[in-house]
Amino acid sequence: MTDATGQCLCTGVSYRITGDKRDVVNCHCYRCRRTSGHFVAASTVSVDDLVLVSDDTLRWYRIENVEYGFCSECGSSLFWRASDKPQTVAVMAGTIDPPTGLRTTHALFVDTASDYHRLDDRLESHPYDW
Repeated sequence: MTDATGQCLCTGVSYRITGDKRDVVNCHCYRCRRTSGHFVAASTVSVDDLVLVSDDTLRWYRIENVEYGFCSECGSSLFWRASDKPQTVAVMAGTIDPPTGLRTTHALFVDTASDYHRLDDRLESHPYDW
């Protein structure tokens, strides 16, 4: 296992992942579409394995039981976490420095994907969060 690193566009938030990363899952729910501008592609890590190297510009937006972590300077969407899963945090895959060693395996909430987007039929798909 190799540490992974990542950051936002302006480098105001940077992080290191010291443990295992789950392969990438695409989420097409309306919240993920609104917060990212498309759909979210995210890995998940243990909160104990996510080390914030710099977080001066990290802010959290909460709606119901989910929090979205973003950079208040450049607007990059970086993390999300659910209050019912406090042991994990999702990391936006595009913010992880390559090579990531990850692959996309699933798509969630595909029944609410936007009409302009063509779903990848090679992925295991669920109309909800499985």
